[in-house]
Amino acid sequence: MTEFNMQHMAQQAKVASRQVAQLTTTEKNELLSDMAQAIRHESQNIINENQKDLVAGRDKGLSEAMLDRLTLTPERIEGIAQAIIDIVNLPDPVGNIANMQLRPNGLQVGKMRIPLGVISMIYESRPNVTAESAALCIKAGNAVVLRGGSEAIHSNLALANCIHQVLAKYELNPHMVSVIPDTSRSVIEQLLKQRDSIDLVIPRGGEGLIRYVTENSQIPVIQHFKGVCHLYIDEYASLTKATDILVNGKTQRPSACNAIETVLVHRSVADKFLPLASKALAEFNVRIHACINSISFFDNAIPATTDDYHAEYLAQEVAIKVVEDYDAAIGHINEFTSDHTEVIVSQDTSRCQQFIRQINSSVVMANASSRFSDGGQLGLGSEIGISTSKLHAYGPMGLESLTTEKFVVVGDGQVRN
Repeated sequence: MTEFNMQHMAQQAKVASRQVAQLTTTEKNELLSDMAQAIRHESQNIINENQKDLVAGRDKGLSEAMLDRLTLTPERIEGIAQAIIDIVNLPDPVGNIANMQLRPNGLQVGKMRIPLGVISMIYESRPNVTAESAALCIKAGNAVVLRGGSEAIHSNLALANCIHQVLAKYELNPHMVSVIPDTSRSVIEQLLKQRDSIDLVIPRGGEGLIRYVTENSQIPVIQHFKGVCHLYIDEYASLTKATDILVNGKTQRPSACNAIETVLVHRSVADKFLPLASKALAEFNVRIHACINSISFFDNAIPATTDDYHAEYLAQEVAIKVVEDYDAAIGHINEFTSDHTEVIVSQDTSRCQQFIRQINSSVVMANASSRFSDGGQLGLGSEIGISTSKLHAYGPMGLESLTTEKFVVVGDGQVRN
Protein backbone atom coordinates (compact mmCIF):
# COMPACT_ATOMS: atom_id res chain seq x y z
CA MET A 1 0.00 0.00 0.00
CA THR A 2 1.34 3.42 -0.99
CA GLU A 3 2.19 5.62 1.97
CA PHE A 4 -0.15 8.59 2.27
CA ASN A 5 1.44 11.92 1.29
CA MET A 6 -0.36 15.00 2.66
CA GLN A 7 1.63 17.49 0.61
CA HIS A 8 0.85 15.63 -2.60
CA MET A 9 -2.90 15.56 -1.82
CA ALA A 10 -2.91 19.31 -1.09
CA GLN A 11 -1.08 20.05 -4.33
CA GLN A 12 -3.55 17.93 -6.31
CA ALA A 13 -6.43 19.80 -4.67
CA LYS A 14 -4.84 23.09 -5.75
CA VAL A 15 -4.76 21.90 -9.35
CA ALA A 16 -8.37 20.70 -9.13
CA SER A 17 -9.49 24.04 -7.69
CA ARG A 18 -8.69 25.71 -11.01
CA GLN A 19 -11.11 23.38 -12.78
CA VAL A 20 -13.98 23.73 -10.32
CA ALA A 21 -13.58 27.52 -10.38
CA GLN A 22 -14.38 27.50 -14.11
CA LEU A 23 -17.58 25.46 -13.87
CA THR A 24 -20.75 27.32 -14.79
CA THR A 25 -23.67 27.58 -12.40
CA THR A 26 -25.62 25.08 -14.51
CA GLU A 27 -22.73 22.60 -14.49
CA LYS A 28 -22.31 22.89 -10.73
CA ASN A 29 -26.03 22.45 -10.10
CA GLU A 30 -26.23 19.34 -12.30
CA LEU A 31 -23.21 17.89 -10.53
CA LEU A 32 -24.66 18.51 -7.07
CA SER A 33 -28.10 17.18 -8.02
CA ASP A 34 -26.51 13.92 -9.12
CA MET A 35 -24.50 13.77 -5.88
CA ALA A 36 -27.70 14.05 -3.84
CA GLN A 37 -29.27 11.27 -5.91
CA ALA A 38 -26.19 9.06 -5.50
CA ILE A 39 -26.33 9.46 -1.72
CA ARG A 40 -30.02 8.51 -1.71
CA HIS A 41 -29.28 5.48 -3.90
CA GLU A 42 -26.46 4.32 -1.61
CA SER A 43 -28.39 4.97 1.61
CA GLN A 44 -28.33 1.39 2.90
CA ASN A 45 -24.64 0.96 2.20
CA ILE A 46 -23.90 4.24 4.00
CA ILE A 47 -25.91 3.06 7.02
CA ASN A 48 -24.04 -0.27 7.02
CA GLU A 49 -20.71 1.55 7.08
CA ASN A 50 -21.98 3.92 9.75
CA GLN A 51 -22.84 0.95 11.94
CA LYS A 52 -19.17 -0.05 11.92
CA ASP A 53 -18.31 3.40 13.27
CA LEU A 54 -21.02 3.25 15.93
CA VAL A 55 -19.87 -0.15 17.19
CA ALA A 56 -16.28 1.07 17.36
CA GLY A 57 -17.41 4.31 19.02
CA ARG A 58 -19.28 2.51 21.78
CA ASP A 59 -16.27 0.27 22.35
CA LYS A 60 -14.10 3.38 22.71
CA GLY A 61 -16.55 4.88 25.20
CA LEU A 62 -17.69 7.86 23.13
CA SER A 63 -20.18 10.10 24.92
CA GLU A 64 -23.87 10.02 24.04
CA ALA A 65 -23.51 13.47 22.49
CA MET A 66 -20.71 12.24 20.21
CA LEU A 67 -22.62 9.08 19.29
CA ASP A 68 -25.69 11.15 18.45
CA ARG A 69 -23.64 13.34 16.11
CA LEU A 70 -22.13 10.22 14.54
CA THR A 71 -25.37 8.31 13.93
CA LEU A 72 -26.85 8.15 10.42
CA THR A 73 -30.44 7.03 9.91
CA PRO A 74 -32.49 6.92 6.70
CA GLU A 75 -34.02 10.23 7.77
CA ARG A 76 -30.64 11.86 8.37
CA ILE A 77 -29.29 10.59 5.05
CA GLU A 78 -32.33 12.03 3.30
CA GLY A 79 -31.58 15.25 5.21
CA ILE A 80 -28.05 15.25 3.78
CA ALA A 81 -29.37 14.74 0.25
CA GLN A 82 -31.99 17.46 0.72
CA ALA A 83 -29.36 19.85 2.10
CA ILE A 84 -27.42 19.40 -1.16
CA ILE A 85 -30.58 20.11 -3.18
CA ASP A 86 -31.13 23.22 -1.07
CA ILE A 87 -27.62 24.34 -2.05
CA VAL A 88 -28.46 23.70 -5.71
CA ASN A 89 -31.42 26.07 -5.36
CA LEU A 90 -29.35 28.87 -3.86
CA PRO A 91 -28.07 31.76 -6.00
CA ASP A 92 -24.48 31.27 -7.13
CA PRO A 93 -22.37 34.08 -5.65
CA VAL A 94 -19.40 33.46 -7.98
CA GLY A 95 -19.02 36.13 -10.65
CA ASN A 96 -21.40 38.62 -9.09
CA ILE A 97 -20.21 42.20 -9.48
CA ALA A 98 -21.35 44.71 -6.86
CA ASN A 99 -21.00 48.44 -6.29
CA MET A 100 -19.83 49.28 -9.80
CA GLN A 101 -19.09 53.01 -9.63
CA LEU A 102 -18.02 55.54 -12.20
CA ARG A 103 -14.91 57.45 -11.10
CA PRO A 104 -14.30 61.10 -12.12
CA ASN A 105 -11.63 59.92 -14.59
CA GLY A 106 -14.13 57.68 -16.38
CA LEU A 107 -13.00 54.37 -14.86
CA GLN A 108 -15.67 51.93 -13.73
CA VAL A 109 -14.64 50.24 -10.46
CA GLY A 110 -16.45 47.38 -8.74
CA LYS A 111 -15.91 44.12 -6.89
CA MET A 112 -16.48 40.59 -8.18
CA ARG A 113 -17.10 37.50 -6.04
CA ILE A 114 -14.50 34.78 -6.63
CA PRO A 115 -13.72 31.40 -5.01
CA LEU A 116 -11.25 31.23 -2.15
CA GLY A 117 -9.42 28.28 -3.77
CA VAL A 118 -8.88 25.23 -1.54
CA ILE A 119 -10.77 24.81 1.74
CA SER A 120 -9.78 22.23 4.32
CA MET A 121 -12.31 20.89 6.81
CA ILE A 122 -11.12 19.18 10.00
CA TYR A 123 -14.06 17.76 11.92
CA GLU A 124 -15.23 15.18 14.43
CA SER A 125 -18.17 12.76 14.50
CA ARG A 126 -20.60 14.41 12.06
CA PRO A 127 -20.51 12.45 8.75
CA ASN A 128 -22.99 14.88 7.19
CA VAL A 129 -20.16 17.44 7.15
CA THR A 130 -18.43 15.34 4.48
CA ALA A 131 -21.23 15.68 1.94
CA GLU A 132 -22.54 19.13 2.83
CA SER A 133 -19.07 20.71 2.93
CA ALA A 134 -18.22 19.20 -0.43
CA ALA A 135 -21.45 20.56 -1.91
CA LEU A 136 -20.99 24.05 -0.49
CA CYS A 137 -17.37 24.24 -1.62
CA ILE A 138 -18.19 23.08 -5.15
CA LYS A 139 -21.09 25.53 -5.48
CA ALA A 140 -18.76 28.34 -4.36
CA GLY A 141 -16.13 27.20 -6.88
CA ASN A 142 -13.65 25.72 -4.41
CA ALA A 143 -11.87 22.40 -4.01
CA VAL A 144 -12.04 20.85 -0.54
CA VAL A 145 -9.76 18.62 1.54
CA LEU A 146 -11.72 16.74 4.21
CA ARG A 147 -10.19 15.27 7.34
CA GLY A 148 -12.85 13.60 9.47
CA GLY A 149 -12.20 11.90 12.79
CA SER A 150 -11.25 8.25 13.13
CA GLU A 151 -14.63 7.60 14.79
CA ALA A 152 -16.43 8.34 11.47
CA ILE A 153 -13.96 7.04 8.90
CA HIS A 154 -16.23 4.34 7.42
CA SER A 155 -19.19 6.74 7.13
CA ASN A 156 -17.06 9.49 5.59
CA LEU A 157 -15.49 7.20 2.99
CA ALA A 158 -18.92 5.82 2.05
CA LEU A 159 -20.25 9.33 1.44
CA ALA A 160 -17.08 10.34 -0.42
CA ASN A 161 -17.46 7.30 -2.66
CA CYS A 162 -20.87 8.62 -3.78
CA ILE A 163 -19.33 11.99 -4.60
CA HIS A 164 -16.43 10.47 -6.54
CA GLN A 165 -18.80 8.30 -8.59
CA VAL A 166 -20.47 11.47 -9.83
CA LEU A 167 -17.19 13.31 -10.46
CA ALA A 168 -16.07 10.33 -12.56
CA LYS A 169 -19.37 10.40 -14.49
CA TYR A 170 -18.69 14.00 -15.49
CA GLU A 171 -14.97 13.28 -16.12
CA LEU A 172 -13.96 15.90 -13.56
CA ASN A 173 -10.80 15.96 -11.47
CA PRO A 174 -11.50 13.70 -8.45
CA HIS A 175 -9.33 15.91 -6.24
CA MET A 176 -12.04 18.56 -6.22
CA VAL A 177 -13.16 16.59 -3.15
CA SER A 178 -10.35 14.85 -1.27
CA VAL A 179 -10.93 12.73 1.83
CA ILE A 180 -7.82 12.04 3.89
CA PRO A 181 -7.76 8.27 4.57
CA ASP A 182 -5.13 8.52 7.32
CA THR A 183 -6.78 9.28 10.69
CA SER A 184 -3.57 9.75 12.68
CA ARG A 185 -3.08 13.01 14.58
CA SER A 186 0.23 13.59 12.80
CA VAL A 187 -1.65 14.10 9.52
CA ILE A 188 -3.40 17.16 10.96
CA GLU A 189 0.01 18.61 11.84
CA GLN A 190 1.15 18.06 8.23
CA LEU A 191 -2.10 19.44 6.83
CA LEU A 192 -1.77 22.69 8.77
CA LYS A 193 1.59 23.37 7.06
CA GLN A 194 0.23 23.27 3.48
CA ARG A 195 -0.05 27.04 3.16
CA ASP A 196 1.11 27.02 -0.47
CA SER A 197 -1.85 24.86 -1.51
CA ILE A 198 -4.64 25.37 1.04
CA ASP A 199 -6.27 28.79 1.50
CA LEU A 200 -8.49 28.32 4.57
CA VAL A 201 -8.94 25.78 7.38
CA ILE A 202 -12.31 25.30 9.08
CA PRO A 203 -12.26 23.04 12.16
CA ARG A 204 -15.55 21.66 13.52
CA GLY A 205 -15.60 19.70 16.74
CA GLY A 206 -14.66 19.98 20.37
CA GLU A 207 -12.89 22.93 21.91
CA GLY A 208 -9.65 20.94 22.20
CA LEU A 209 -9.52 20.24 18.45
CA ILE A 210 -10.25 23.83 17.52
CA ARG A 211 -7.63 25.23 19.89
CA TYR A 212 -5.06 22.76 18.55
CA VAL A 213 -5.77 23.79 14.96
CA THR A 214 -5.73 27.50 15.80
CA GLU A 215 -2.43 27.28 17.67
CA ASN A 216 -0.63 25.10 15.10
CA SER A 217 -1.90 26.25 11.71
CA GLN A 218 0.19 28.18 9.20
CA ILE A 219 -3.04 28.70 7.24
CA PRO A 220 -5.85 31.13 8.20
CA VAL A 221 -8.41 29.43 10.50
CA ILE A 222 -12.13 30.02 11.05
CA GLN A 223 -12.62 29.67 14.81
CA HIS A 224 -15.60 28.44 16.80
CA PHE A 225 -14.37 27.25 20.17
CA LYS A 226 -17.73 26.43 21.79
CA GLY A 227 -21.36 27.44 22.00
CA VAL A 228 -22.33 28.82 25.41
CA CYS A 229 -25.73 30.12 24.31
CA HIS A 230 -27.73 32.29 26.73
CA LEU A 231 -31.47 32.70 27.11
CA TYR A 232 -32.55 35.84 29.00
CA ILE A 233 -36.12 35.97 30.35
CA ASP A 234 -36.91 39.66 30.66
CA GLU A 235 -39.30 41.26 33.12
CA TYR A 236 -41.67 41.94 30.19
CA ALA A 237 -41.54 38.36 28.86
CA SER A 238 -44.51 36.22 27.91
CA LEU A 239 -43.90 33.31 30.25
CA THR A 240 -45.63 30.90 27.87
CA LYS A 241 -43.29 31.90 25.04
CA ALA A 242 -40.34 31.83 27.43
CA THR A 243 -41.12 28.26 28.53
CA ASP A 244 -41.58 27.02 24.97
CA ILE A 245 -38.35 28.66 23.81
CA LEU A 246 -36.44 27.24 26.78
CA VAL A 247 -37.71 23.69 26.24
CA ASN A 248 -37.02 23.78 22.51
CA GLY A 249 -33.62 25.46 22.88
CA LYS A 250 -32.43 23.07 25.58
CA THR A 251 -34.04 19.71 24.90
CA GLN A 252 -34.68 19.32 21.16
CA ARG A 253 -31.06 18.44 20.37
CA PRO A 254 -28.84 19.17 23.37
CA SER A 255 -25.70 17.92 21.59
CA ALA A 256 -25.90 20.80 19.09
CA CYS A 257 -23.78 23.91 19.57
CA ASN A 258 -26.89 26.12 19.32
CA ALA A 259 -28.55 24.52 22.37
CA ILE A 260 -29.22 26.76 25.39
CA GLU A 261 -26.64 26.29 28.16
CA THR A 262 -27.43 29.16 30.57
CA VAL A 263 -30.81 30.71 31.43
CA LEU A 264 -30.93 34.16 33.01
CA VAL A 265 -34.20 35.17 34.67
CA HIS A 266 -35.16 38.72 35.69
CA ARG A 267 -35.80 38.84 39.44
CA SER A 268 -39.31 40.31 39.05
CA VAL A 269 -40.61 37.27 37.09
CA ALA A 270 -38.55 34.53 38.77
CA ASP A 271 -41.30 33.43 41.17
CA LYS A 272 -43.72 32.91 38.28
CA PHE A 273 -41.35 31.60 35.61
CA LEU A 274 -39.14 29.19 37.54
CA PRO A 275 -41.98 26.83 38.59
CA LEU A 276 -43.00 26.62 34.92
CA ALA A 277 -39.40 25.96 33.89
CA SER A 278 -38.97 23.35 36.61
CA LYS A 279 -42.04 21.40 35.51
CA ALA A 280 -41.20 21.62 31.80
CA LEU A 281 -37.53 20.61 32.15
CA ALA A 282 -38.35 17.77 34.55
CA GLU A 283 -40.23 16.03 31.74
CA PHE A 284 -36.91 15.73 29.89
CA ASN A 285 -34.84 14.86 32.98
CA VAL A 286 -32.73 17.96 32.55
CA ARG A 287 -30.05 18.29 35.20
CA ILE A 288 -30.15 21.75 36.80
CA HIS A 289 -27.23 23.83 38.06
CA ALA A 290 -29.03 26.61 39.96
CA CYS A 291 -27.96 29.81 41.67
CA ILE A 292 -28.85 30.43 45.33
CA ASN A 293 -31.98 32.38 44.32
CA SER A 294 -33.36 29.68 42.01
CA ILE A 295 -32.27 26.36 43.52
CA SER A 296 -35.37 25.98 45.71
CA PHE A 297 -37.62 25.80 42.62
CA PHE A 298 -35.98 22.61 41.30
CA ASP A 299 -35.87 19.08 42.66
CA ASN A 300 -32.34 17.67 43.00
CA ALA A 301 -30.71 20.81 41.63
CA ILE A 302 -26.97 21.32 42.05
CA PRO A 303 -25.57 24.64 43.31
CA ALA A 304 -24.18 26.54 40.34
CA THR A 305 -20.52 27.55 40.25
CA THR A 306 -18.62 29.93 38.00
CA ASP A 307 -17.48 26.95 35.95
CA ASP A 308 -21.11 26.12 35.21
CA TYR A 309 -21.57 29.50 33.53
CA HIS A 310 -18.59 28.74 31.28
CA ALA A 311 -19.85 25.24 30.49
CA GLU A 312 -21.02 23.92 27.14
CA TYR A 313 -22.88 20.88 28.46
CA LEU A 314 -24.00 19.38 25.12
CA ALA A 315 -26.42 17.27 27.19
CA GLN A 316 -29.73 17.51 29.04
CA GLU A 317 -28.13 19.88 31.52
CA VAL A 318 -28.46 23.64 32.06
CA ALA A 319 -27.38 26.48 34.35
CA ILE A 320 -30.05 28.78 35.84
CA LYS A 321 -29.38 32.22 37.33
CA VAL A 322 -31.71 34.91 38.66
CA VAL A 323 -30.43 38.40 37.79
CA GLU A 324 -31.38 41.67 39.46
CA ASP A 325 -32.21 43.53 36.28
CA TYR A 326 -31.59 43.86 32.56
CA ASP A 327 -28.13 45.39 33.03
CA ALA A 328 -27.08 42.44 35.20
CA ALA A 329 -28.16 40.07 32.43
CA ILE A 330 -26.12 42.00 29.88
CA GLY A 331 -23.14 41.99 32.23
CA HIS A 332 -23.36 38.21 32.72
CA ILE A 333 -23.58 37.54 28.99
CA ASN A 334 -20.63 39.82 28.24
CA GLU A 335 -18.54 38.02 30.86
CA PHE A 336 -19.37 34.44 29.85
CA THR A 337 -20.26 34.68 26.16
CA SER A 338 -18.64 32.46 23.55
CA ASP A 339 -19.95 34.85 20.84
CA HIS A 340 -22.26 32.17 19.43
CA THR A 341 -25.97 32.90 20.07
CA GLU A 342 -27.89 34.91 22.67
CA VAL A 343 -31.69 35.15 23.02
CA ILE A 344 -34.01 37.57 24.79
CA VAL A 345 -37.68 36.87 25.50
CA SER A 346 -39.59 40.12 25.99
CA GLN A 347 -42.83 41.73 24.84
CA ASP A 348 -41.20 45.15 25.08
CA THR A 349 -40.04 46.02 21.55
CA SER A 350 -37.64 48.72 22.73
CA ARG A 351 -36.04 46.29 25.19
CA CYS A 352 -35.57 43.74 22.42
CA GLN A 353 -33.98 46.37 20.19
CA GLN A 354 -31.72 47.44 23.05
CA PHE A 355 -30.60 43.82 23.53
CA ILE A 356 -29.92 43.40 19.81
CA ARG A 357 -27.79 46.58 19.76
CA GLN A 358 -25.83 45.82 22.93
CA ILE A 359 -25.01 42.15 22.38
CA ASN A 360 -22.47 41.46 19.63
CA SER A 361 -22.49 37.68 19.46
CA SER A 362 -22.62 36.24 15.95
CA VAL A 363 -26.39 35.59 16.22
CA VAL A 364 -28.71 37.66 18.43
CA MET A 365 -32.38 36.74 18.68
CA ALA A 366 -35.56 38.15 20.15
CA ASN A 367 -38.46 35.82 21.00
CA ALA A 368 -37.18 32.84 19.01
CA SER A 369 -35.45 29.57 19.86
CA SER A 370 -31.66 29.42 19.70
CA ARG A 371 -32.11 26.30 17.58
CA PHE A 372 -32.71 28.62 14.62
CA SER A 373 -29.03 29.61 14.82
CA ASP A 374 -28.23 27.35 11.91
CA GLY A 375 -27.24 28.05 8.32
CA GLY A 376 -30.19 26.19 6.82
CA GLN A 377 -32.70 27.88 9.14
CA LEU A 378 -31.22 31.33 8.45
CA GLY A 379 -31.58 30.98 4.70
CA LEU A 380 -28.04 29.92 3.80
CA GLY A 381 -29.22 26.56 2.49
CA SER A 382 -26.61 24.81 4.58
CA GLU A 383 -23.60 25.86 6.59
CA ILE A 384 -19.99 24.82 6.41
CA GLY A 385 -19.34 25.99 9.95
CA ILE A 386 -19.88 28.76 12.45
CA SER A 387 -17.38 31.52 12.98
CA THR A 388 -17.11 33.24 16.35
CA SER A 389 -14.12 35.29 15.22
CA LYS A 390 -15.06 38.49 13.44
CA LEU A 391 -12.59 38.50 10.54
CA HIS A 392 -13.78 37.33 7.11
CA ALA A 393 -17.00 35.69 8.38
CA TYR A 394 -19.07 35.84 11.58
CA GLY A 395 -21.80 33.38 12.53
CA PRO A 396 -23.12 30.51 10.38
CA MET A 397 -21.14 30.37 7.13
CA GLY A 398 -22.83 29.68 3.82
CA LEU A 399 -21.87 30.09 0.18
CA GLU A 400 -20.88 33.74 0.23
CA SER A 401 -18.51 33.12 3.16
CA LEU A 402 -16.62 30.66 0.94
CA THR A 403 -15.80 33.38 -1.56
CA THR A 404 -13.82 36.58 -1.49
CA GLU A 405 -13.81 39.69 -3.70
CA LYS A 406 -11.49 41.03 -6.33
CA PHE A 407 -11.52 44.56 -7.73
CA VAL A 408 -12.67 44.89 -11.33
CA VAL A 409 -11.61 48.03 -13.19
CA VAL A 410 -12.94 48.87 -16.68
CA GLY A 411 -11.49 51.77 -18.58
CA ASP A 412 -11.22 53.23 -22.07
CA GLY A 413 -7.52 53.90 -22.40
CA GLN A 414 -7.03 56.00 -19.23
CA VAL A 415 -3.46 56.48 -17.92
CA ARG A 416 -2.54 57.88 -14.54
CA ASN A 417 -1.11 61.40 -14.41
